Amino acid sequence: TGSAGIATSDTQNMYIHKGMGLVTQIFSEKKMSFLLGGLSVGHVRYSTVGSSDVNNAQPFLIETSFGRIALAHNGQLTKGDILRRELMKKGIGMFKNSDSEVIAQMLSQPLPTEDKEADWVGRIRQFMKEVDGAYSLIVLTKNALYGVRDIYGLRPLCIGEILTKSGEHDGYCLSSESCAIETIGAKLVREVKPGEIVTLSAKGITSSIGQEPAKPGASCVFEFVYFSRPDSILEGQLVHNVRQQFGRQLAREAPCPGAHIVVGVPDSSLPAAIGYSMESGIQYQEGLCKNRYIGRTFIQPGDSLRKKGVALKYNPLSENLKDKIVVLIDDSIVRGNTLDNLIRLIRNAGAKEVHVRISSPPVKHPCYMGIDISTYDELIAHSKSIEEIRTYIGADSLYYLSYEGMINVVKSGKNVTGFCGACFSGKYPLKIDW
Repeated sequence: TGSAGIATSDTQNMYIHKGMGLVTQIFSEKKMSFLLGGLSVGHVRYSTVGSSDVNNAQPFLIETSFGRIALAHNGQLTKGDILRRELMKKGIGMFKNSDSEVIAQMLSQPLPTEDKEADWVGRIRQFMKEVDGAYSLIVLTKNALYGVRDIYGLRPLCIGEILTKSGEHDGYCLSSESCAIETIGAKLVREVKPGEIVTLSAKGITSSIGQEPAKPGASCVFEFVYFSRPDSILEGQLVHNVRQQFGRQLAREAPCPGAHIVVGVPDSSLPAAIGYSMESGIQYQEGLCKNRYIGRTFIQPGDSLRKKGVALKYNPLSENLKDKIVVLIDDSIVRGNTLDNLIRLIRNAGAKEVHVRISSPPVKHPCYMGIDISTYDELIAHSKSIEEIRTYIGADSLYYLSYEGMINVVKSGKNVTGFCGACFSGKYPLKIDW
């Protein structure tokens, strides 16, 4: 189970509400009415570090010598346990088991140069000097919002401008995805740069360097493969278009002569399926109907829940599949629990053959930067060959997009700073010494 929360400030007091479950289960109009003020930060969480527990729900609220702060965090610190122990040695009590508490406690520490006012930018800079890892942060104080992105640019964060109905400027906002900015009627200004601190207040927006950005950068390529919504902009590129190019490149690398239709696994694989169809000339056809009330199976916290989720999530469109040789496009195979069930569904619906094409390389290595791929044991491509995976999932053939093909696609964008593909290559952009 995930969690969600919102904290607000009216410049004098802070208000917060958070809980376990879906956003629609946690918030009602009545509960929202108690969240007063013109500044706010919200968060939707699934657990990477820290159990799926209401105590780890965000935003994380903490008292400091200069008033309360609320923190929303996306990512993972590579030395979170070490930092936690260092804080406890200083006599600081720790009540949660998430990186977000560590970050909040580090930001609560006063600087020697402070007098009557907190130097929040200075505190954030100090935090950035002491940590390594992947993070995008939004920090709410009583009269400002601070947006922070790690020096590698691993986790996304962007700035939006809020407009009135007549199109006049009405403020700024921050979001981990540009699609959320457009949802509230704002417009995308730009992405927060790696190592940058952005301040939003009544004075407007200001920018400062927290730490010099790493060169090259290391934007997470798995955001393009799976995580981000297709209507989001990352590194200056529309995610939908990048995924479509993945599909085109996959069709060039792994054609399937004699196939009748191309079917994508809804939703994140559909752009790649369209691209594969366009490049190969094989007809694109919907073959699976998705139940929109079931969440993403990849981010279910347990293996048994993932398997149950697959059974509830998809129904085959039998008339489209009957007697067809199907090219089934999926964006990735992480644990292998989803595809074997989908292939069985498609075969039971009457398909003659099912040939699987994956629009990313084999996921062979854990991610320590905030994605729920934490151990080698969970990764089917780490322990099995491609042929063994093909047998396991029950496909007639199986091919992946090459690592070079994937990187060449994302590098064709206009704002390229470098990419992290460690879950595919094993080459991490930062030191992993656990």
